[in-house]
Amino acid sequence: MSRGSGKGLSLKDKLDGNELDLSLCDLNEVPVRELAALPKATVLDLSCNNLISLPSDFCSLMHLVKLDLSKNRLQQLPLDFGRLVNLQHLDLLNNRLVTLPVSFAQLKNLKWLDLKDNPLDPVLAKVAGDCLDEKQCKQAAVKVLQHMKAVQSEQDRQRQWKLQAEREMEKKREAEQRAKEALERELRKREKAEEKERRRREYDAQKAAKQEMEKKTKKETVHTRKPASSSRPPQPPRHKPSWSRSVLRVLLFVLFCILCTLAACKLTELQHQPLCVSVNTLYEDVVAALQNHKTLQNMLQHNSHQ
Repeated sequence: MSRGSGKGLSLKDKLDGNELDLSLCDLNEVPVRELAALPKATVLDLSCNNLISLPSDFCSLMHLVKLDLSKNRLQQLPLDFGRLVNLQHLDLLNNRLVTLPVSFAQLKNLKWLDLKDNPLDPVLAKVAGDCLDEKQCKQAAVKVLQHMKAVQSEQDRQRQWKLQAEREMEKKREAEQRAKEALERELRKREKAEEKERRRREYDAQKAAKQEMEKKTKKETVHTRKPASSSRPPQPPRHKPSWSRSVLRVLLFVLFCILCTLAACKLTELQHQPLCVSVNTLYEDVVAALQNHKTLQNMLQHNSHQ
């Protein structure tokens, strides 16, 4: 295997106790699989190579206690670099690092750190300080960890705030959606009521028009029947009862009573009664008067003939 890739190297030959020296091997990448097969190699020196980045599975080498990555061309560390929780000594001298991953705060066992000769963010550079002796490097480890923990807390707060804002926004959207749906339901209900009222007015108008039409038709039928009835032959007028007929009836009744009285007084034993005597006398006087009147009438007629 080529030297540049790190493959072909006999890692076991370079293992000295628990130390594995892969410095000055012109490595472009880290042989993670081979390193994972050597859990005894707790001290790893990868300094003075051509490493630009570390693969994400590098963070699975959790057995590492001391790691030297100085004098490479590293531009960043893996995001989950904090998984190397057993790491106590870390040398990142002379790389191209600007920031550290937030997970760096999880390196709770880190006691020594060198970040010199990196284009660090000014805030991080001020926190790290110089690492010119053992004391300063230990202080750098403590301060950087504290700083990264603060950064992590701030990011957690930002994340929590963002999550809370998203939840509030979601609640607001849900409330707006519910309000919109309620408004739509109210509009549909109102439209339904208006449609019902419109149909009811149409029904009433149709009913009124129908009734008006029936009245008009009825009037036309009455007007049509009147001429027909006038064309019929006149019927004789019905005689209505009058006062003259009533008086005539009364007179006939009186005459009948008189005749009955005369008959009773002439033909029965009552003729000798005072009342019948008066009636008979009156009857004879009337007959005589009528006879005289007839004689006079005959004389007048005779004279007229002469």
